[in-house]
Amino acid sequence: MRYLMMVKADPKAGSGSPELTTAIAKLTEDMTKAGVLLDTGGMQAVVSGTILKLAAGKISATDGPFTEANEVVGGYAIVKVNSKEEAIALARQFLDIHARILGPTCVAETEVLRLYSREEIVLGGEAK
Repeated sequence: MRYLMMVKADPKAGSGSPELTTAIAKLTEDMTKAGVLLDTGGMQAVVSGTILKLAAGKISATDGPFTEANEVVGGYAIVKVNSKEEAIALARQFLDIHARILGPTCVAETEVLRLYSREEIVLGGEAK
């Protein structure tokens, strides 16, 4: 099973400390060696983004920065694991690194979402 893990945080909170970067790089390396990490990446600042919105049959585009954003997706990982519990354990490791290095003022969350396989999309539901 593949899972998408998205980390969300306050866009004003700094998370680029060298210690944090090193620890995340180590976790990324460990997950890659274990064969569970399929892809990962960080997001650029919201000032460079655009939001597309569909409402009343019309699509509008709004360029960043998005002042109303209390939290933004800062990065993602796609992992291949045997269970949701394994994906949650990996996400917990990632947040534990932030808690250890950035301390109790760090507020972040990671969404863990199962991805459909190509077969599930073609079949229109759960693959057997």
